[in-house]
Amino acid sequence: MKLNEKVAIITGSGRGIGRAYAMRFAEEGAKVVLADIIVENTRKVAAEIKDNGGCALPLETDVSSESSTLEMANKAIEHFGRIDILVNNAAIFYGIETRNWDLWKPEEWDQMFSVNVKGIWLCIKAVVPHMIRQRKGKIINISSSTAKKGFHTLLPYTCSKGAVTVLTMSMARPLGQYNININTISPGYTMSEASIERPGKPAGLDEALAKSRCLQRAEKPEDLVGTAVFLASEDSDFITGQTVAVDGGETLS
Repeated sequence: MKLNEKVAIITGSGRGIGRAYAMRFAEEGAKVVLADIIVENTRKVAAEIKDNGGCALPLETDVSSESSTLEMANKAIEHFGRIDILVNNAAIFYGIETRNWDLWKPEEWDQMFSVNVKGIWLCIKAVVPHMIRQRKGKIINISSSTAKKGFHTLLPYTCSKGAVTVLTMSMARPLGQYNININTISPGYTMSEASIERPGKPAGLDEALAKSRCLQRAEKPEDLVGTAVFLASEDSDFITGQTVAVDGGETLS
């Protein structure tokens, strides 16, 4: 029970990797705030957590909206009295198609950065005042192995995930004075719904990516949750501003 009685906000937790984080955090004793733009999904996950004896609060949250992220933080405080952990998992990836670098539309760039980068900043901005009062907090941002490898066929997504790593490094010093840790997890290509159901996916892509790793198998959402628990727990109290690749050796640096 590494997170016993901690309060964790997890964005994008209605399905896929976000759901996996939420389920594991609840198993570790955390009270979980499930923040997702599709509230019906968070209600289903909350019901699962409660059926297993855990505690969860489903919220409809648009991370690209400042008023929505402030409401998210305020409702967490109203319901649980504190915020110990923020996992910035929400991002646009589900349903996007690969295409050449010059075929992306300007509005797609704007939407991607609004959610994948600005959304993280807004969530941090909303919860940090509460963490400052506690003189402690853990923030975990989610990047992607695409930021290290470079994918022109997913150009705005790839660039947005590179920005997440820079944001984490840039925020570590100003937050550190308040004993708030901020780190990034960089997953590899993970077999979540978004990857499995991605439109226009080339035949054999999943198998080829698995073989390209040092650990030659598919990455599952459950492969990521142990690192998230570690970064959310007291075991990582002297780690901040870092990016941890959890990709089976898909990228090496």
